[in-house]
Amino acid sequence: MSLFASPAFEDHEAVHAFSDPASGLKAIIAIHSTARGPAAGGCRMWTYPDEQAAMDDALRLSRAMSYKNAVADLELGGGKAVIIGDSRVAKTPALFEAFGRAVEALGGRYWSAEDVGVSPADLAYTHKTTRYVAGLEGHPAASGDPSPVTAEGIARGIALCVRRALGRDLDGVRIALQGVGHVGAHLADKLAAAGARLTIADVDAEAVTAVARRTGAKVEAVTAIFDADVDVFAPCAMGGAITRATVQRLKCKIVAGGANNQLAEPEAGRLLDDRGILYAPDFVINGGGIINIAGEIRGLDRGEPFDPAWVEMKLGRMIETLDEILSRAAREHRLPHEVAIETAKARIAAAR
Repeated sequence: MSLFASPAFEDHEAVHAFSDPASGLKAIIAIHSTARGPAAGGCRMWTYPDEQAAMDDALRLSRAMSYKNAVADLELGGGKAVIIGDSRVAKTPALFEAFGRAVEALGGRYWSAEDVGVSPADLAYTHKTTRYVAGLEGHPAASGDPSPVTAEGIARGIALCVRRALGRDLDGVRIALQGVGHVGAHLADKLAAAGARLTIADVDAEAVTAVARRTGAKVEAVTAIFDADVDVFAPCAMGGAITRATVQRLKCKIVAGGANNQLAEPEAGRLLDDRGILYAPDFVINGGGIINIAGEIRGLDRGEPFDPAWVEMKLGRMIETLDEILSRAAREHRLPHEVAIETAKARIAAAR
């Protein structure tokens, strides 16, 4: 499929491919929109089956970042970078320095941060060759690892959904977490502290063991997590978890989690609604991390230190927006993710 024919290309401003044979870098940076400000979104390193899959992932994630930043009311557009490679064996300082040169070549139109397979330690090498990196330590505007803030926003969003759908707080609520990586592990800690009863699954056996030991969570097989008898299903792994097939296996009343692009296809959202399952649109509920990153970018641009109060204000507003979207969807008998996309598009259009 050609680039422009891809369904994920929708309204992208630019797509850049970068290669550095000396370091082995093969990267794609997609910029969906800069209408509200410079594009911002993490860098993902993954073993894609082919280059088309990498391109499609970059496009989908970039578009989702535009929506996420707009709904969070940030002065940022949407972009995303993907590095093709196995993050377990292919990482080198030279590769991330080469990635930095790629980011620098875009002249500030894109700010990068961490994502799946990439850590703040990796991006410290990227920062050697470009200033357009956020989520680092060691300077007054530093925001640090965004994962705990992402998890905090998701925990608040789940609590909101539980109040709306079940009329109770989190104490005793049964929650299944698909994925306990950076965000999922922090989320598990927060939910357990609130009294939730957890069931967890992840391909990383060590991560599962560590989280289960801390939280008392029940461990389930990755292939069986969709069948867990729970109140809330929280996708916190890779995207596309909610498909026509997996919707039929769910026993929950709520789907709310940290993964990007959770709906494998729009029809999956319709099927959730048909089954009476409340869906919290992913790019609304998981915006805490980019809010934290935006706080750092704001400080760097202004020459000011990081302001936690500004982040907290934006995080609170994000949950209010989620509540407004869910209320509007219920009032208008529409799907939450459709209302969320409409809200984001309207904010982007207003900035053009």
